[in-house]
Amino acid sequence: MEQHCCETMTHYVNFKCKQHPNIFDCPDSLIHYTENLDEYGLIIHDGGTSVLTIYYCPWCGNKLPESKRDLWFETLYKLVFDDPTEQRIPDEFLTEKWYKIKE
Repeated sequence: MEQHCCETMTHYVNFKCKQHPNIFDCPDSLIHYTENLDEYGLIIHDGGTSVLTIYYCPWCGNKLPESKRDLWFETLYKLVFDDPTEQRIPDEFLTEKWYKIKE
């Protein structure tokens, strides 16, 4: 279980519903964490996969890490991936591995 800013955030990021395998289908799933971008969001339960990015923890109030979204695209672009959403990119860019190495 990955640890986050507080116990409650950790619970909701790691929450697994036995009835709904897809977190976007489960009304009890509140938080979506995108590991490779280090980004947190509130799930918008509208039948799709919408997420509202958040910058502070709703429970403890701690500032969440800066999103790595721009850095992710910039890094991949330098590696000649001009459209990483459509191209097969290296596996380490699908997890936190790519930015943990830089830290």
